[in-house]
Order: sequence, then structure tokens, then C-alpha cells
Amino acid sequence: MHKKIKYIIFTLCLLAAKFSFAQIQNHNKTMIDSLTFAQTKATLNNLSTDKFLRRIYTRGNKELPYRLLLPKDYKSSKKYPLVITLHNSTRIGNDNEKQLEPLSRIWIRNGVYEKYKCFVLVPQFSERSSNYAENENGISISKPSEEVRSLLELITDLKKEYTNIDTGRVYLLGYSMGASTAQNMLSMEPKQFAALVSIAAVPDFSNLQTLKKKNIWLIHGEKDTDNPYNGSAELFGKLREGKKIIFTSYSELNHDNITIPLLLNEAIPKWLFQQHK
Repeated sequence: MHKKIKYIIFTLCLLAAKFSFAQIQNHNKTMIDSLTFAQTKATLNNLSTDKFLRRIYTRGNKELPYRLLLPKDYKSSKKYPLVITLHNSTRIGNDNEKQLEPLSRIWIRNGVYEKYKCFVLVPQFSERSSNYAENENGISISKPSEEVRSLLELITDLKKEYTNIDTGRVYLLGYSMGASTAQNMLSMEPKQFAALVSIAAVPDFSNLQTLKKKNIWLIHGEKDTDNPYNGSAELFGKLREGKKIIFTSYSELNHDNITIPLLLNEAIPKWLFQQHK
């Protein structure tokens, strides 16, 4: 099992290096067994989340709970990227805890926390942040909820509070509903963000011409029956004229295990940190 994980890590790191500047589609045949799945999740779920500050953003009579990770060895005189990590629908609530799913915890892993110093914002939505409907071609598409506007305002306020956030390196990262929401946010305010990693999303086709100019990494399992693979494939087809789009397909993975190959390596942090507006 350890050899298998090492091979996955090596492959992903190699691909991340290749993916920096070109439009590309990559087909991956990685398989995840139940032991690898359980051990990977346990490794991250056992990490202490005390490093994440616990906060609540108030907008009118509504509240948006969020957690905020400050860079290791934080210095107010130094510029740092901001990563916004968005949760899936099973983490909806207001306990300000459940949203810290594995993708948000990769940033506190030993090695990553020290090497990839950044702010990490992890909001928690009280309802679905992205809603789905079929378009005229039978493809599911996503539209943002009102809470997403609150999140965009929170990001603006954080930039004012922490003036050393590098506004040229603000990144979106999400899984499932969170990835759909990340696409919504990039479509709504593309000038705000330098790059997007979207895992198992329902796509947003509302601002395609602008998205062709953005750094986007789409990741999807071909066996996904929750958020169908054809949505990401369709989006890639519409964006492939751009030079900054990557589409990684996992032929053997489904909605539940699609994040597993990405959690215990540096593929996502490494790729994001290479991207600038």
C-alpha cells in the first residue's frame, strides 16, 4: 500500500510540474482500495484544527461562520497568498467545525504548512451554496446561492484587514458542491481570483469567454454518479481554446473517493502556488 501511495505522489507531482502553463487533458487509471481510502481520511481527520481561528462574518441579519488559518511564522510585512477552500453539501451547518473537511486540512499537514505559507479561508454555508438544474442539452449546471455573495464580501473585508494578502494570488479550491460554488465565484468575479482547482463539480457555463483566460484545473472521476463526469468534460470542451485549462480524468474513481489521490501529497498546493493573475 505504501509503494502504491508513493507512486501516486510521484505521478501527481510530475503532472503538476507539467501542468503549469499549458492546456492539457490527462487520463489517470489510479485505483483506490478501501484500506487506502480509510487510512488517508484518518491521517487528515486526526490532525488538530486548533491552528484555524474561529470567526463569524455578519452581513445584515445573517451570519457566515468561517475558519481562518494564518501563514506559519506570520509577518505583517510579508505578502502571502489566500486560499479559499469550499466544502461539500454534507458539511452544511453552523457549528463552524464540519466544514474543515480533508481538502482544508491538507494545508496544516507537516511539510505543507511549513512550505506553502498562506492564509486559508474555510467558510461554512447554512444551506446549499450552489443549486443544480439541467440545461437545454441535458447537462446539469450550477447557480450560486445568496450566501455566496456574503462570502465574496467577506473576502473583500479580509483583504482590508490583512493588507498583506497578495491580491494577485487568491485561489479557489473546492470539492463537489464546494467546487461548483468555486466555479460560480470565478464566473461572478473573475478579476478577484488567480486560479481554481475544481474537484467533482457541477459546471457553471455563465461566463465562458472570461474563464478561457483563467488558470483552471478540473478533476473528475468517470464513475461519478452524483455529479456526472460529463459536466466537467463539457466545460473542458468549451474552455479548451484557452492555454491555462487542465482536465484530469480518473477512469476508476467515483464521487466519494475522487479526492483521495490528492490529499497526502503536494500536487494541489504546488500547482496553485505557481499561478498568478
